[in-house]
Amino acid sequence: MFNMEKYNSNPKTEIMAGLTTFMTMSYIVALNPNILTGFGANGGQELWNAVFMATCLASAIGTIVMAFYADKPFVMAPGMGLNSFFAVVVANIAVLTGMSYTDSFQSALCIILIEGVLFIILSLIRVREKIVEAIPLGIRMGIGPAIGLMLMNIGFGSNAGIFTDDGEYYVMRDFFGAMTPKIIADKLGGSYSQMVMYVVTMFIGLFVIILLDLRGKKSAVLVGMITASIIYWLGELIILDNNPFAGLKTAHWAPPFKDMAQLTLFKFDFKDFFSIGIFTAVTLIITFCMIDMFDTIGTLVGAASRANMLDKEGRMPKMKEALTSDAIGTISGSLTGTSTVTTFVESATGVEAGGRTGLTALTAGIMFLLCMFIAPIVALIPAPATSSALIYVGIIMLMGLKNINLEDKFDVVPCMIMLITMPISGSIGHGIGLGLITYTVMKVFTGKAKDVSILCYVIAILFLIKFFVIV
Repeated sequence: MFNMEKYNSNPKTEIMAGLTTFMTMSYIVALNPNILTGFGANGGQELWNAVFMATCLASAIGTIVMAFYADKPFVMAPGMGLNSFFAVVVANIAVLTGMSYTDSFQSALCIILIEGVLFIILSLIRVREKIVEAIPLGIRMGIGPAIGLMLMNIGFGSNAGIFTDDGEYYVMRDFFGAMTPKIIADKLGGSYSQMVMYVVTMFIGLFVIILLDLRGKKSAVLVGMITASIIYWLGELIILDNNPFAGLKTAHWAPPFKDMAQLTLFKFDFKDFFSIGIFTAVTLIITFCMIDMFDTIGTLVGAASRANMLDKEGRMPKMKEALTSDAIGTISGSLTGTSTVTTFVESATGVEAGGRTGLTALTAGIMFLLCMFIAPIVALIPAPATSSALIYVGIIMLMGLKNINLEDKFDVVPCMIMLITMPISGSIGHGIGLGLITYTVMKVFTGKAKDVSILCYVIAILFLIKFFVIV
């Protein structure tokens, strides 16, 4: 069914790869409802429960469709960045209309539904595929390494952090950026020991992954994450005198289906959504579409290049099916009650673990379904353990720089722009957009305007409007 022979793979490798991807991105199960409800402050615990359920269900549906329809090892979930933007939009709708946060949330779900329907249509008539092909080959080859730098930045930075008693937030990047250990220790106060544990855990996990990989073990990433988790749990128990499993005693195991059914399942309010004004509503829809479009394209191209799924022209077989699956994931998110569901960049960890077929995605999709029942167990995976995997995969993807023609400035300059902007902005789409703008400007002002396709001009202009036109 999954053509494993074609990729010289086997069920064990594919299942292990699926588990690896899931563990790396399992944080989204709790983080997404936290972001969309302000840790339950907006909409109450009931809305948090509803978004939690929607996150599990929509991620599972989109990923399982990807498994069977596209036969790709890519996993989906509500996209980071897009969910933060969605939360801001919901809050603004509440201010503009005077509605409650929950009512505004239901109105904003209309954006996600419309976006998903548009993407289904554009995918089926191959417009999204044509957009992929319109991106110059040199830039396409640079997407993977740029994503690699972004993953490394996430691993060292935002993925694992600590709040001090004063409410300040510090990440591992701050630890290494301090002039002396005393400076960071004074800033962190009582949290310094935990930060040291984070750093040690991350490095142990990273080195275990690297050493196992050098020995040719395809389970390197998963074993490294498990090892790092055990080290962290032991450190928390021995050094911090905390029981890392104490929360299991009071954990809620029953899935809150009732809250989702009452608050977010098929709850669309088009009347209130368009009450913010047609122009504003259309602008929001276009903005979501652009960000999601190029985030997805970048992730698919980047992960596929690492899996050797691209041909000489940089095209991926079954791109239409993969993009359609992604669109179905977005529609599933709107129907159940969460922000845009998109292909996750952490899928690269499963690819690095040997995942090449839909069985990898199917495994992760099943895990998302199980998450409705075992969420407290999933929550035990410490952030620095996932940082180990993200940093390692980032390093591996950076090796893709060898595919770029470093003698051609028309390839090098846009790629270097992407290498800088993706980690800084945290957005794959924004990085691709700036790369395309750079490429187009270079071609036009060197008398080679005819080398740029019409569609590439259109995309570059749209990004210029997005970045600089205030609406």
